[in-house]
Parts: sequence; structure tokens; C-alpha cells
Amino acid sequence: MTNDREAILARVRDALRPLGERAPLPDFEEGVDLARNRSPLADPLAEFTERIRAVNGEVLAGPAALVESLRARGWTHGYCDPALWPVFAPFFGAPFTVETSFDRTRVDDYSFGITRGVGAIAETGTIILDDATSSSRLAALAPWAHVAVIPRSRLYADLPSAVAALGADPNIVWCTGPSKTADVEGILIEGVHGPGFQAAIFTD
Repeated sequence: MTNDREAILARVRDALRPLGERAPLPDFEEGVDLARNRSPLADPLAEFTERIRAVNGEVLAGPAALVESLRARGWTHGYCDPALWPVFAPFFGAPFTVETSFDRTRVDDYSFGITRGVGAIAETGTIILDDATSSSRLAALAPWAHVAVIPRSRLYADLPSAVAALGADPNIVWCTGPSKTADVEGILIEGVHGPGFQAAIFTD
């Protein structure tokens, strides 16, 4: 294995040797508004809302707004974390079918998943999931629409604040808007590796 690796690297070095001097790396700090130098907005929720909208995500005011959004889009069959269902159930009537146990053998049956989030980051519009808080990671990542319910107290100003608060949890998922890829012909497509619709509801 080591010999193969060295042989490959040697061929790469040989191919690069005739080339002229490498171009210098760009001075990326010149004229770039780095997040660490930017003053945060006075209201972290307003900043989070602005950032998640910039990546085609949404902030919903509560269960009623969620039901209205789902109904308008025709997404009527989904999953809800059993710990959240007592609060959300009164808002869901016909034509909705909501399950509180995610059946992985019927993964394509669910058009939405409502789970708890462990936190969020205001400066990037990022939703944070972990195994301890999310009742089902598959329910958060497999349905077309994912809605994370997050305590307002877990809305962190920036990434360092979130990392410090999360501690040493090894299973963290960072969700910044819907899943995206532009691998094919440089055309941006949403919902390829995960939800095509990402939203957050903040609770007190």
C-alpha cells in the first residue's frame, strides 16, 4: 500500500516539475466581508431569518403557519417527533396523515418530517441536528420537507459559539438550507442529497 502511494505521488511530482512557478494564492481577505469581522445584527432571529432565506430556507412562525405551508404545497403525509406531537396535533386535521413513528421500509411515503433541532446559527442560517435530540435522523434527512423545532435559547450567534455549546457530541449534522448540488453541468439542483425544503420554527 505504501509503495503504491509513493509511486502515485512520485508521478504527480514528476508531472509538476516542468511547470513554471506556481501562481500565488489570492489575497481573499482583500475586499471580502469576512464573517468574523462583520458586526452581527442586533436581533439574532432576524439575522438567522435573513441568512436562511438567502439559501432558500424559511422560518415559520409556528404550527399554524407550518400547516398552511404544507397544505398549500400538497404535502399531506409526514412524520412528527412524538415529543412535539401533543403541541402540533391540534393544528393538523384533514387531509393530513401524520405518524409519530418513522417506518424506514416506507421512506418514500413521507413528504415531510418534523423533528427537534439541537440549535441554530444566526450568521449562517444553519440548523443543527444531533442524535440525542432528533428522534429520527432519517425523518429529518429523507422526506422532501424538513422542519426543525428549535428552542430560542439555542440560537447561537456564530459557529464558534455553537461548537463550544455542543461539546464533544460526535454526531452533528449541519443543515444550511435545502440540500444542493451543481455537479452536473453546473446547474444548481435542490433536494438531491436531502430535503428540498428546509424550515425552522423557534419556540420559547
